[in-house]
Amino acid sequence: QAQLVESGGGLVQAGGSLRLSCAASGRTFSNYRMGWFRQAPGKERECVAAISWSGRSTSYADSVKGRFTISRDNAKNAVYLQMTTLKPEDPAVYYCAADYAKGVLGVSCVGSEYAYWGQGTQVTVSS
Repeated sequence: QAQLVESGGGLVQAGGSLRLSCAASGRTFSNYRMGWFRQAPGKERECVAAISWSGRSTSYADSVKGRFTISRDNAKNAVYLQMTTLKPEDPAVYYCAADYAKGVLGVSCVGSEYAYWGQGTQVTVSS
């Protein structure tokens, strides 16, 4: 079973940047494709970004394209979400998630396909 712990959330001014980290343990990290999801109060959970097990494929929500970058370091069992030009609509609890994908190419932004989730980290943007 994979355990995921997010960090890096906090309060930032609009236009600022944050880097979220997700540390994974418990399984062979490179067998998992990863995703970052977010959920704001009263809103549905949405997929922000996803990355394949190798890191060669990524996918982004239209709302964050060009502003957010997902990356991973399989040697460090970590996945990151670099967020720049943060906007008032970005505040939410951000979760990283892992989907066992050994031998599977590509990414997934389907939340129900992810079996393992972190506890979330709060991102707040002040205007």
